[in-house]
Parts: sequence; structure tokens; C-alpha cells
Amino acid sequence: MKRLPNIHPGQILQEEFLTPLKITAYRLAKETGIPQTRISQILLYKRSISADTAIRFSKFFGTTPQFWLGLQNDYDLEEEMIKKQKEFNGIHNYKDLAIAS
Repeated sequence: MKRLPNIHPGQILQEEFLTPLKITAYRLAKETGIPQTRISQILLYKRSISADTAIRFSKFFGTTPQFWLGLQNDYDLEEEMIKKQKEFNGIHNYKDLAIAS
């Protein structure tokens, strides 16, 4: 089974919010007080969504900060699992150690 690509919160921001609402990154920056460079970096998948950004996005879009931080956490966890899969697979549950002793 082929693995789907990990989705960065910047993709969600663009495809589910900015494009359908016809809002530019510039306008989002002005309305939220977020530097335009920060928004551009999020849209380019080069920056994470911080707690501050999550709160500002939630106020503007009528969502919750947890929505934005949840997207970021899911993305970060998936990226780490992909990068370190072999290392993580080598970690055994502590219960298995008790049985082996």
C-alpha cells in the first residue's frame, strides 16, 4: 500500500482557507499582525505554526488554536516517524524486557 504524502499546515492554510476565501497572504498578514515573511514561509512549508500564529489564525478564521497546533503536531510527528523509523523500530517495550529477564 502506497503511503500518502505528509500534509504541511501551510498547504491546508492555502487550499482550505486562503484560496476559497480569496484572501492573499498580504491581507492575512495585515489583518492578523503576523509578518508577511512568516506567512510566506508557512505557505512554502519552511516554517512551523507557533502558538502565537495559531491563536491569530483562530481569531481571524473562526477556528480554534488547537486546530492549527494539531495540524502542526500531526505533521511534525509524521516527519519524525519517517526520518527515524529504523531507530524507533529498535526500541522495545519495557514489558518485553521484563519477560526476557
